[in-house]
Amino acid sequence: MSHWSVPFIEHLITAGRMADPTPLTRPFRTDQVLRALDAVDSGSVTRAEWAVVRQVRSELTRRERGPAARVDVHAGIAASSHARRDPLRAAGVGHATFSGGAALSLYLGPVVFVSHPYFDTRLKYDPDWYGKKDRVIAGRFDAAYISAQFTHADLFFGSLDRNWGPSALQGLLLSDSPYGPDHFALSIGTTGVKLEGFATQLNDLTDSTGAAVHRYMVQHRFWIRPSGRWTFGLWEGSVLSGVGRQLEPWFLNFASLGFLAQLNTGTNVNSFLGFDVQRQGKVTLFAQGLLDDIQVDKTSATDQKPASYGLTLGAQGRVPHSAAAWTLFYTRVTNLTYRNEDNFQTPIYFGLGTGRNFSDYDQTSLKLSFMPLPAVLVQPEITLLRQGEGDLHLPHPPVSAYPSTPAFLAGIVERTLRLAAGAHAAYGRWDLSADGGVHLISNAAHVSGASQTRWVGSIQLTWRTKKEGRIP
Repeated sequence: MSHWSVPFIEHLITAGRMADPTPLTRPFRTDQVLRALDAVDSGSVTRAEWAVVRQVRSELTRRERGPAARVDVHAGIAASSHARRDPLRAAGVGHATFSGGAALSLYLGPVVFVSHPYFDTRLKYDPDWYGKKDRVIAGRFDAAYISAQFTHADLFFGSLDRNWGPSALQGLLLSDSPYGPDHFALSIGTTGVKLEGFATQLNDLTDSTGAAVHRYMVQHRFWIRPSGRWTFGLWEGSVLSGVGRQLEPWFLNFASLGFLAQLNTGTNVNSFLGFDVQRQGKVTLFAQGLLDDIQVDKTSATDQKPASYGLTLGAQGRVPHSAAAWTLFYTRVTNLTYRNEDNFQTPIYFGLGTGRNFSDYDQTSLKLSFMPLPAVLVQPEITLLRQGEGDLHLPHPPVSAYPSTPAFLAGIVERTLRLAAGAHAAYGRWDLSADGGVHLISNAAHVSGASQTRWVGSIQLTWRTKKEGRIP
C-alpha cells in the first residue's frame, strides 16, 4: 500500500497504539491495515490519533462489493534544496517542481490489478533516477502489478517498492532504494509461518569485449511469527551473471536453497545470507544482519580479504507519560559489502543498490513522532553519519590489495550531524509534507579538516481525489 496515511500508521505502530500487521515486511496490504485499525481501542489513543484512525479507515474501506474499480488522482507542487529522495544524502540541484498521476485499481475476486503512472519534474534532477531526463517532464510507474491474493498464498508480478527487515530503515538487501524493479514474488503460508520468494532481472552490463552480460537476483525468506511477541526471518540472496546466461531454475526454486544449489552445480554466484528479528513490547527491539563474505581461515592470500557484512540494531516505543513515540537505531555496512570478485555480480539495479545505495558507513539515529493536532504528524530527528571512502559501485580490489584494504571506514572519514524535523498534515483532499534541518559536516568531501554547514529542506502540497464503482 502506497498512501498518504503510511507515516501516520507507522507512528501508531511505533507508539504501540496499533499492532504491526506485517512485522519485518513492507509494504502493507490494505486489508491487513484495515483489520489492524479495526482493533484499535478508542480509549487507548489520543483524540488526534483517533481522528486519523477514523479518517484512514474511511479512506481505505471499499464501498463496493464484487468486481470493482477505483481511481485515485493526485497533483502536487513542491520545492526543495536538493533532488535526491533521502535528505540525509542530499544531492542534485534543488528546484520548484510539479507532479501528477492517476492510480487505477481493479478488484476481481482474489485478483488485484494496479497501474499507477505519474509524472514528476523532480526526477529530471535526481542523480539516482536512471530514466529519461531530457524532456520537460519525467515520469515512471509508482506501482504496476497483478496480484492473486488467496488465504494461504500470494502470487505477484510487476513493480512495487518492497522492504525486508525492520521498517524503521531500509533493508540490507531488499528495500525501496532501486525505484521498484519489475519482479516476480511468491508468499505461501499462514499468519504465523511463511515462505517468501523474490526474483528479478537486473540491468545488463557490458564486458571488455562489448558483449552484454545478463544479471539476475533471487531472494528467499523463511518468516515465522510464533505465538507471543517474536518475529523472525531467515533469508538468502543470489546475484548471478554471464554473457548469454539465463536464470537457472534451481535458483528460481523457492523451495530450495540457492547457496546449496551453487555448491552442487558449481555455478558462479554472489551469495548473501541474512536474518531479521523483532520482539514486540512496550519497548520493541529489532535487528537485521547480512553476511556477504567472512574468511575463517587465514592460510592463503585470498583469506586476507576484509570481512564484508551489514548490521542493524534498534528499539522503539512510546515516550513515557506522553503520546509521542521514539525510535533509536544503529546500522553499519562495511567497505566491501555487496562487492564481488566478479564485478558484474553486485546487487545493483541501474546504479542503485537493491538494499542500501551506500557502503562503508555507519549511522546512528534518534527519531521522535507525535500528533499535536488531528491529522498532523511531527517528526524531529538527530542523526550521526560516518562515511568512509569505500563505495559499492567501485570495482572489487585485487587479492594483492587485501592486506591494505580497510574492512570499515576507509580513507578520510566524513562525519555528518543532522538536526532536522519533518511534518505531515492531511485535511480533506489536501496533504502537506515538509522536512528541514541542518547538516554539520566535518572532513567534507573526504578532505581532512574541511567543514561545511548545509541547510536542507523540502515542502510539498498535494491535492487528491478518488472515485470507486462497480465493474459490470
